[in-house]
Amino acid sequence: MEANPKVTKVHYPGLPSHPDHETAKKQMSGFGGMVSIEFATVEEARWVAENAKVFLLAESLGGVESLIAYPPLMSHATMTEEQRVARGIPPTMLRLSVGIEDVRDLIEDLEKAIGSYKK
Repeated sequence: MEANPKVTKVHYPGLPSHPDHETAKKQMSGFGGMVSIEFATVEEARWVAENAKVFLLAESLGGVESLIAYPPLMSHATMTEEQRVARGIPPTMLRLSVGIEDVRDLIEDLEKAIGSYKK
C-alpha cells in the first residue's frame, strides 16, 4: 500500500518506514495483522471502506474474516474530531484487520476499491 500514490500514509510496525520499526523488531516475533492507511480526503477513505468486497465493513466480530473499519463513524464515533486527531486518528484513516483470506486477494480488493474512486 505504501507504493500506491492514493495512499498518503501506512501505519504498520512491520514496515521499515514506520518510526518504531526497530523497537517492534526487538519486541515482537511478528508484526500482527492490523494495518491503518490514510488517504488525502475523507470521501476517498469512506469510498474505499464502502467499496471493498473481500474486506467486510465491520468492527471486530471475533472471527477470522478480514475487516475494514472507518473509526470516525465506528469505534471512535463518540469522540469529537479534535479528540480523535489528538490521538492519531485522522478522519481520512481506515483500519484493516487481516484475516485468513489469501493476501493477494486482499491486496487486489484494496487496489480495486482505491482505483475505482473518482473525485
